[in-house]
Amino acid sequence: MQLDGFLRTTALVGAVLWGGSAAAAEVSIFCSSAGAELELCQSASEAWAKETGNTVKINKMPANWGEALPLYQQLLAGKSGDIDVLTLDNIWVGALAAHLVDLKEKVPAEELSAHFEAALADSTIEGKLLAMPWFVDAGLMFYRKDLLEKYGKAEPKTWAELTETAKSIQDQERAAGNKDMWGYVWQGRAYEGLTCDALEWVASYSGGTFISPDGEITANNPKAVEALELARTWIGGISPEGVLNYDEEGSRGVFEAGNSIFHRNWGYVWGTSQAEGSSLLGKVGVMALPVGAEGEKSSGCYGAGLLGVSKYADDVDAAVSLVQYLTSASEQKRRALQGYSPTLKALYQDGEILEENPSLRFAEKAYAESASRPSQVTGASYNRVSQRIFNGVHNVLSGKESAADALAKVSGDLERLKKRGW
Repeated sequence: MQLDGFLRTTALVGAVLWGGSAAAAEVSIFCSSAGAELELCQSASEAWAKETGNTVKINKMPANWGEALPLYQQLLAGKSGDIDVLTLDNIWVGALAAHLVDLKEKVPAEELSAHFEAALADSTIEGKLLAMPWFVDAGLMFYRKDLLEKYGKAEPKTWAELTETAKSIQDQERAAGNKDMWGYVWQGRAYEGLTCDALEWVASYSGGTFISPDGEITANNPKAVEALELARTWIGGISPEGVLNYDEEGSRGVFEAGNSIFHRNWGYVWGTSQAEGSSLLGKVGVMALPVGAEGEKSSGCYGAGLLGVSKYADDVDAAVSLVQYLTSASEQKRRALQGYSPTLKALYQDGEILEENPSLRFAEKAYAESASRPSQVTGASYNRVSQRIFNGVHNVLSGKESAADALAKVSGDLERLKKRGW
């Protein structure tokens, strides 16, 4: 089906599905509190309310997504009617499964089939579709295209090449008077974002994903040690000491202030760095993450934004209607033009989207080579697993432990969690 026809068809379906009900409902939704993301979620939800005659209540998620899951768990454990539609990280589905509506019984099969199969699989547990895919992501590398061109440097293919290129340009820029320039900023704070970054380093060295899909603990191996040892050299070298407390937004702020050559983050940074008035407009390039050695996979951490519906919603059908609206082709296209990667296959053939969001040109490769966190195999215990991983990695980066010692402890901790059923 041609894209225009696809959009028209989904619009016609939407006219039927969102056409309102006999009695107006109020639907409560949790949206990300980040500026652009909040605006997109809020404006779309309000458009749905206007179209259907319902009303919508916007709740802001905590700025740190890691704090949202405990909030959701508290509200859902109390069967609260104050939470109808939830913005979810793909790693939370297992933890919240008992409280979410099976959308396979609510959403037409032809609507579901328009999404990437991997995105649907990520939302499915024991045959139940517990959330709708909203946007998909993988870790990407943003860089100062103008500075690489200025100093005659190519896009680095390996982490070692990135280290060398970042150091070379950083030193030359500082010698020219730019004392605040750093080579590379990323997410080094002890939180979920560091688990993502560490997974990317280790997997790209062919060191596994800490826990294999079948539950084998693989955290402690020579390739993982090698990856973390290199990352440790970045601190105070090409990365500021402050990176040990950076999250996505903190690191993005440094890059978009013009004070870093390379920056690892999610796809949304293309939209923020190229927004009208940005000092980096036209100066940024984007590529798949480097590899540990030639021939290895890029291994950007797989991530996805999902929308789930609480079983305790006062009007489940109205909540599902809002989810369908937010994940529709027209709405996903609007978001894609702002830097978010859609989950609908047809949108990757849209020339307007590809022109505005060139990071999508790397999307298929990035998603094909992405590395998944061990959330499926560890289920509701994933948070405990991730905490062991990011704390151990942070100890390495901060110089408290060697990579070999830290990974041995992480491995032991994970084995004990596994014996207890995670």
